[in-house]
Amino acid sequence: MHAAVVRSFDRPPRYEEFAAPAPGEGRLPVEMIAAGLHPRVRSGADGTHYTSDGRLPLIPGVDGVGRLPDGQVVYFVAGDGDPGTMAGRTVVDPRRAVPLPDGADPVTIAAAMNPAMSSWVALRRRIAFRPGQGVLVLGATGNAGRMAVQIARHLGAGRIVAAGRDPERLALLDGLGATDVVSLVGDPDSADARLGEAAADVDVVLDYTWGGPTERALPAVLTRRADRGAPLDWIEIGSTAGREITLPSAVLRAAALRLMGSGQGSVTARGIVAELPDLMAELTRGTLTADARPVPLADVEEAWTAPVELGRRLVFTVSA
Repeated sequence: MHAAVVRSFDRPPRYEEFAAPAPGEGRLPVEMIAAGLHPRVRSGADGTHYTSDGRLPLIPGVDGVGRLPDGQVVYFVAGDGDPGTMAGRTVVDPRRAVPLPDGADPVTIAAAMNPAMSSWVALRRRIAFRPGQGVLVLGATGNAGRMAVQIARHLGAGRIVAAGRDPERLALLDGLGATDVVSLVGDPDSADARLGEAAADVDVVLDYTWGGPTERALPAVLTRRADRGAPLDWIEIGSTAGREITLPSAVLRAAALRLMGSGQGSVTARGIVAELPDLMAELTRGTLTADARPVPLADVEEAWTAPVELGRRLVFTVSA
């Protein structure tokens, strides 16, 4: 078969012949249709993701849409240790697979499920989110952040504060459900004040940045809360701005902050898969929208480093 193959962490994958994986116990063969190029896939391919074991060669891809031997088309999440999904064929644990609803577009599903899953699972599995609560999306201008704004609206958030640095992308978030849009560009103290005033009394933070922006946002929000005893669930999902922060002890003592993460390990695979049918149904209905750019897998090396249009997710297509 052909696959996208990573042989060095400092080069993009190449389209090569590669041995097809043999189905083992509890695994079924699956013919791939589409697989999305998510930030999680990129970090796995360059060896920087926290689950990376450093072994090469590898096939990237953590999820996708494929066809089972009985002809059923499914969306699935690759199991730990299973080959990646950017290949002509791979294997799937059927417990991690969900049939596509009637009318679902495989390319849209492959583009949207991973970024949408991050906030959907965080709000439905990591905390007891209630309609009417306020949500801050920190890093709202990325694909996952944009989906988070839509998902918070769909799940009944009373207020949605969307914060980010890209002015063009920020301008689009009002139409996706944001009630407040905060630019983090410019003088840091002014940006902190804007963010703190807008998000002082939210109940949940979906944090896609970590690093410096989170270091500044934590005190900016917490010190402006009208009731510091009101719980604030700060859910760390991504680390686009840095993998570490300095957290003063006073921040933890001065407010009812509950700091947690959402991702592989903090939510069980069974818990994640249980959320997939409802999420996929909303994507199929058009309740949640995503913009996909399909590219043949044979073009993976060139497409991997090429710029992608604003708000679009690259999807490698393998078969019709």
